[in-house]
Amino acid sequence: MAEISISKEERERRIAWWREAKFGMFIHWGLYAIPAGMWKGKLIPGIGEWIQFRARIPVKEYEKLAKHFNPVKFNAEEWVKVAKDAGMKYIVITAKHHDGFCMFHTELTDYNIVDATPFKRDPMKELAEACRKEGLKFGFYYSQLLDWHHPDGAGNDWDYDPNKKNFTRYLEEYVKPQLRELLTNYGPIAIVWFDIYSPTPEIARDLRAWVHKFQPDTIVSGRIDPGRWDRGIGDYVELGDNEIPEKRIEEDWETPGTINDTWGFKSYDHNWKSSGVIIQKMVDIVSKGGNYLLNVGPTAEGVIPEPSVRILREVGAWLKKNGESIYGARASPIDTRPEDPYKFTAKPGKLYVHVLAWPWNGELRLTGIKSEVDKAYFLADQTREALKFKQENEEVELHLGEKPLDPVDNVIVLEMSNEGWP
Repeated sequence: MAEISISKEERERRIAWWREAKFGMFIHWGLYAIPAGMWKGKLIPGIGEWIQFRARIPVKEYEKLAKHFNPVKFNAEEWVKVAKDAGMKYIVITAKHHDGFCMFHTELTDYNIVDATPFKRDPMKELAEACRKEGLKFGFYYSQLLDWHHPDGAGNDWDYDPNKKNFTRYLEEYVKPQLRELLTNYGPIAIVWFDIYSPTPEIARDLRAWVHKFQPDTIVSGRIDPGRWDRGIGDYVELGDNEIPEKRIEEDWETPGTINDTWGFKSYDHNWKSSGVIIQKMVDIVSKGGNYLLNVGPTAEGVIPEPSVRILREVGAWLKKNGESIYGARASPIDTRPEDPYKFTAKPGKLYVHVLAWPWNGELRLTGIKSEVDKAYFLADQTREALKFKQENEEVELHLGEKPLDPVDNVIVLEMSNEGWP
């Protein structure tokens, strides 16, 4: 279907909330949480949600997992509270991943959480309601290309002959009707997060038009685009998994990231990133103009793993004190080098200096400050006690003292006499 051309003003209005949000929760949850990285007594390499592909599990065998999927500990309000406590502003969850199992009630197949499992509930509906109640934006991940369960979906060449697949039929008779369900049965949907890529620009534009037919304000992720370097059909660029660019990107963009090494739950992946690492990654991303979509992989019982919850709460505690430097912040107006012990974020009239390594003598020298500084203070210091500094041309020397306030990132606000800079 042809999409009515969208004006720049319409797109700007649609994406405005996302630019302010900066930090969201990704949730990968499905049948793959049951084997949790192991099949027939063997550890399966790779990320958890790809176990059917990695182990070449036949559809008829994988389908049996549904009879054992009963996440009785799932509580939508608790999940949303974890996200909110972490300072996250939006949630995106897997409605259908590559294994083809639908985590929502769909009329297109019985292979869904309501009809095929003992659980008999629609967790997507419960999460959508909980997000609305708590003021978080809610979105769906939907695998539009790969579907290892559907005979016409891409990716499964061990059960189905690729030469006999009809991908157009799959799109028209399955994907688009399911998208219609997701966009009409769950209230306002902030994001549809497509994955991998679309085979052609025409298919990508058609899917985008289909989304906007039902919800014009829904933004579409960049992985709808046909290939990483063929950009512009999605509302923003989606970088590779855990990818952070070397320099500022002028377009709207997002990094999807993991707290450990997997997306879907794996029982033996305990390589958890610390809250300090997560905070510094978030600062790096925002300083280059991006958003951070950080994943949790709940268990088959419906529990977000305790290490994820603990780490996210620690990140949230830092954001409560320093969130002004993240939410709605612009990219750094000054290019920094990897060896620099600081990053910058900015708002009109304010430059936020994220001090990631404390200078041994308490003196920090900054360059590239193209406005006169009126005042400097620690953002986490509620008294706003002024720091001593000296400025000569574009160089500012800050006198920080001997001990940092925070072990991870101490944010210093430089208030500018030019309220329009940067």
